[in-house]
Amino acid sequence: MMMSKTDRRLLIVEDDAAFARTLVRSFERRGYQVRHLAGEDGMPALLEEFAPTHAVVDLKLAAGASGLSSVKHLHAFDPEMVIIVLTGYASIATAVEAIKLGARHYLAKPSNTDDIEAAFQRATGDTDVELTERTTSIKTLEWEHIHEALAASDFNISEAARRLGLHRRTLARKLEKRRVK
Repeated sequence: MMMSKTDRRLLIVEDDAAFARTLVRSFERRGYQVRHLAGEDGMPALLEEFAPTHAVVDLKLAAGASGLSSVKHLHAFDPEMVIIVLTGYASIATAVEAIKLGARHYLAKPSNTDDIEAAFQRATGDTDVELTERTTSIKTLEWEHIHEALAASDFNISEAARRLGLHRRTLARKLEKRRVK
């Protein structure tokens, strides 16, 4: 069944107000009804009133909150909702958890409206995706391990640092650096 443009209700869970405004305007121009939340506050009431068909969730929200919790909440509300996770902190661990919790796709920032809408349309996986021959570097393994600890501690940097046996400032410095490929 093809959904008409007026049936597309999008919830954006994003704590970056400027980025959220840009997404809201762009998706409204494409015919979506759009609502925005900066986190989970107010989500239960909005879900009952608005009943989104689509959602875009930022992985790392303000105050160390995890978007994975929002994905779980949204999927529990409506297992048919098309949920896309956006993140500037991409890792295999968080991608796997997002999919297990009900997200359809996981996109690394910067992603634009075209990327997100294309992900909305892809209902199945792609068996033709290119397999790389590149081996994983020590830096990549470290990055993955750090993000596993962050996800396990709901993005609480102090708790993640404790779990990793690092000083909090050392972990903060590592997170500020760009991922080495």
